[in-house]
Amino acid sequence: MNYGFWEQLPRPFFVLAPMANVTDTAFRQIIAKYGRPNAMFTEFVSANGLCSQKGREALLKDLRFTDEERPIVAQIFSADPEKIYETAKLIVALGFDGLDINMGCPDKAIVKQGAGAGMIKTPELAQAVIRAAQAGVADAGSTIPVTVKTRLGFAKDEADTWIPTLLTTNLPVLTIHGRTAKELSKVPAHWDRIADVVAMAKGSGTLIVGNGDVTTLEDAKNKVAETGVDGIMFGRAIFGNPWFFQENANPPTLEETLHVLMEHTQLYEQTWAGQKSFELMKKHYKSYVARFPGAHDLRMCLMLCHSADDVVREVTAFLSKNQTA
Repeated sequence: MNYGFWEQLPRPFFVLAPMANVTDTAFRQIIAKYGRPNAMFTEFVSANGLCSQKGREALLKDLRFTDEERPIVAQIFSADPEKIYETAKLIVALGFDGLDINMGCPDKAIVKQGAGAGMIKTPELAQAVIRAAQAGVADAGSTIPVTVKTRLGFAKDEADTWIPTLLTTNLPVLTIHGRTAKELSKVPAHWDRIADVVAMAKGSGTLIVGNGDVTTLEDAKNKVAETGVDGIMFGRAIFGNPWFFQENANPPTLEETLHVLMEHTQLYEQTWAGQKSFELMKKHYKSYVARFPGAHDLRMCLMLCHSADDVVREVTAFLSKNQTA
């Protein structure tokens, strides 16, 4: 079994989750600068789209990365083994450190394609998709690891049958979000079942990464001790806190937080001007601008901004006002 960079990571390891319209290269560069995790994932990208000329031109931007973000794993989705095979070769050519297949996204449009969490309904096809990715990597002359991120089940908990099905494909790493697709994020993650998955994987050689509701590094270490997972994947806990992965770091000051907000905004604009809407950057402001006097008013001002210069002007004025108040 080929672990690639995963074999070199400390135990436990902490990784940044793939999140659509959030974990783009600008966001990852900010995270890498202020609190580097052990590994990062791209936003998930359609393998079907990447296999058409028009789609590839549109989607390749979502696979941009810098060396500062390594080790970096490309996450893709599709229910078509041939498309997965071709995309795996592309991922190798782009220089990624790993390839992850999304088998957990509950989005209705993705599930309708039979991809994402929809793969849970077709376990034999899921196996074929994994093997196609492995073949694509091998035929491209590479040994980068092929991994999977999934959930406990689709409409109900099916982990007792679903997980062993995946383990037959010799996955070096399997990430488990501790909910079913139907549960979305509406209930607490079932970490007791993630512990059961660890037990299922014992002896298989597959490393298990737990995901769901982990809010701090201390919480993560407790989850590792309780369940035996090899690593933890963090999603929402990172929002507005690029220092998250820094152990024993002092909490950032308001000024430090707002300066990073400006830096993140400028980097986003430099990276995506003319390619992605500036509006996507605004989803970060709710997390950066919270829990301090005047946060609501500043956030409302930022939501009306249309450029990095606008944001810098508003934040600078806010800081100046509060320093002289």
